[in-house]
Amino acid sequence: MSTPLADPGTLVTTAAAPAAGAARAALQAALGGVLPAHALLVRDEETTPYECDGLAAYRQRPLAVCLPETEAQVAAVLRACHALGLPVVARGAGTGLSGGALPLADGVTLSLARLNRIQSIDPLARIAVVQSGVRNLAISEAAARHGLYYAPDPSSQIACTIGGNVSENSGGVHCLKYGLTVHNVLQVRGYTVEGEPITVGSLAGDSPGPDLLAAVIGSEGMLMVVTEVVVRLIPRPQLARCIMASFDDLRKAGDAVAGLIAAGIIPAGLEMMDKPMTIAAEAFVHAGYDCEAAAILLCESDGTPEEVAEEIEHMTQVLQGCGATAITLSRDETERLRFWSGRKNAFPASGRISPDYYCMDGTIPRKRIADMLLAIQDMEREFDLRCVNVFHAGDGNLHPLILFDANQADQMHRAELFGAKILETCVEMGGSITGEHGVGVEKINSMCVQFSPEEREQFLALRRAFDPGEKLNPGKNIPSHARCAEYGKMHVRGGQLAFPELPRF
Repeated sequence: MSTPLADPGTLVTTAAAPAAGAARAALQAALGGVLPAHALLVRDEETTPYECDGLAAYRQRPLAVCLPETEAQVAAVLRACHALGLPVVARGAGTGLSGGALPLADGVTLSLARLNRIQSIDPLARIAVVQSGVRNLAISEAAARHGLYYAPDPSSQIACTIGGNVSENSGGVHCLKYGLTVHNVLQVRGYTVEGEPITVGSLAGDSPGPDLLAAVIGSEGMLMVVTEVVVRLIPRPQLARCIMASFDDLRKAGDAVAGLIAAGIIPAGLEMMDKPMTIAAEAFVHAGYDCEAAAILLCESDGTPEEVAEEIEHMTQVLQGCGATAITLSRDETERLRFWSGRKNAFPASGRISPDYYCMDGTIPRKRIADMLLAIQDMEREFDLRCVNVFHAGDGNLHPLILFDANQADQMHRAELFGAKILETCVEMGGSITGEHGVGVEKINSMCVQFSPEEREQFLALRRAFDPGEKLNPGKNIPSHARCAEYGKMHVRGGQLAFPELPRF
């Protein structure tokens, strides 16, 4: 979304300003001998670029921004902030879409962008050791000379960092076959809130004790600050081909997704786009999409030429049996990449047809995809807003993009209500409020809907085991009991669901 409704960074009261100034001065004194002058930003014009991540509707300038260039500097910043009682928000490239890197007015934003070195690549062990600020795509580029690559491929992979991927447990269009970040990371190293070193995971196939690696991956920066990641590399397939299947009915397309999985096929990629999204993407990148179809599926097979030929034939049979009106097979690598370019550019394509868009992220059982698309059509009429849809269909991860104009009164509010209803419908259908974008500040109220007070208390207990004072990325991800109680009061009126204005930060 390009236009904020309000700038919370301007809401610092005159009474709070002297306190902020004192805290900033204390921080500068504590870090003066540790960080070079250019690595500590405190003036408004310096900190404003860090006021939000990809969820631009929520903005807040931080007290200061630290840009360490070494792990020793990261540890020193954390020790100084801990001594001063200052909260810390770790940040990667700022491409997150749930406000997970939203700063705090009384806190420090700790940017890991300058820790951007690939430490080593071991082609025999098929691993890469990289700092947290390394771009996702850069790992595959560096590993290419060994015939290897890093599988998770978020649409933002050209810019997003591996540290951010770890924080959000990011996926991508090929996550159905090759897994999410949690399935492709062996070890994570970093620092606790006190600046103490910590390593979770192992280079071996398993590690003793509780699976803390899985707890850290997807924890949205609340448990530790990640500085180094060991990722798993896999061989590049000999061949990859992509089917574009057209459907004249949303339910047929949704049923085809379930049909492919039921047939025992695990495509390398399985994505779904509805007609409005297909039209927008085609106008932007000219991918060769069928713009007359109610929905299209992109189904990819990779492996040896013999494996690909057999799987393509099997997928074609299933798709035709589910009512595909047309099937187009990529003729070469150029056309395959063109098919995927439309999907990977779905978000910027949406930005060309609307002043603003609100990208949602939830999961549902695969068999409910058509039900969800039809429900979203009803919501478009209810909230008088358009929505274009793209799904990681293979694992039921949906990304509706609600189109609105923040300059028009009430549209931002209606977009938020629309998004909240989509997430609640996900829960009602047996899914979850997030698949890969995280909770951040965007979905914190929806956590009250999905999880019981007892479950949320267990989340908090795990968090406090790492960070007793809750100083790492506070106010995100896990709502307080008081917040959920208040949300519950607003949420049900006379037995009817009501969608209140979401509290802003």
